[in-house]
Amino acid sequence: MPAGPDAYFVRVDERSFRPTALTGGGWSTDEQHISPMNGLVVHEVERFVAARGDDGLQIGRIGLDILGVLPIDVFEVAVEVVRPGRTIELLEVVVTSGGRAALRARVWRMAVADTAAAAGDDARRLPGPDGLPTDDLTRTWPGGFIGSLEFRPVTEHAPGRRAGWITSHVPLVDGEPVSDLARFVGYVDTMNGIAVRRSPDDWAYPNLDLTIHLVRQPVGTWVGLDVTVDLGTGGLGLTSAAVHDERGPVGRAAQTLTVRPRG
Repeated sequence: MPAGPDAYFVRVDERSFRPTALTGGGWSTDEQHISPMNGLVVHEVERFVAARGDDGLQIGRIGLDILGVLPIDVFEVAVEVVRPGRTIELLEVVVTSGGRAALRARVWRMAVADTAAAAGDDARRLPGPDGLPTDDLTRTWPGGFIGSLEFRPVTEHAPGRRAGWITSHVPLVDGEPVSDLARFVGYVDTMNGIAVRRSPDDWAYPNLDLTIHLVRQPVGTWVGLDVTVDLGTGGLGLTSAAVHDERGPVGRAAQTLTVRPRG
């Protein structure tokens, strides 16, 4: 597994990246955890948009479908416009590894407007991360990515239920500044692992997708996750979370799980 610099990814050329050992996954340490890849998808969307010039649109929804495992090897990221528009635009991102599409994402971008007079939500507020004790997620999950995180729980763990804050001091891409949004999205996929309902030693429940709906753009370096994990009786599961930054609720996220016994 390539060690590389202290970053999740190293750019090889305009479209290609090399992952480092810090992307190692929780289900298999020689495959990439999808969470930093999700942040990279947003980073590449923002670079694609910046190259065209500011158009006044913002990202409102990110839908990512995981088509296969991502080895810790060089991959490519391509961005294209699916639905152009001056007030609404849909972009598609395809991550290709080993000659096959391994992740496909669709990103809705929408016009910025002053809607402060109509703003409101019903999400529970989380106390901020400052002063909270840390918890070691590597007691449950292996892999370089989980080992790179700092986790500060807000609530005690109960099966399928937990709230807490996630951050990391590891840069997303070596030598490249990234936005708060790209950094934020790069941590959200951890939500399936912080509110464990069944031990991953006995049960497998990887997610097939991740959808993030935003009500505003996140700021800062911490991601707050108020997580619920539901497992059904026929092999299906759902992880859902209210997502926060230190100013309050940012939106909601959900993952479809495929559930099966291990061993």
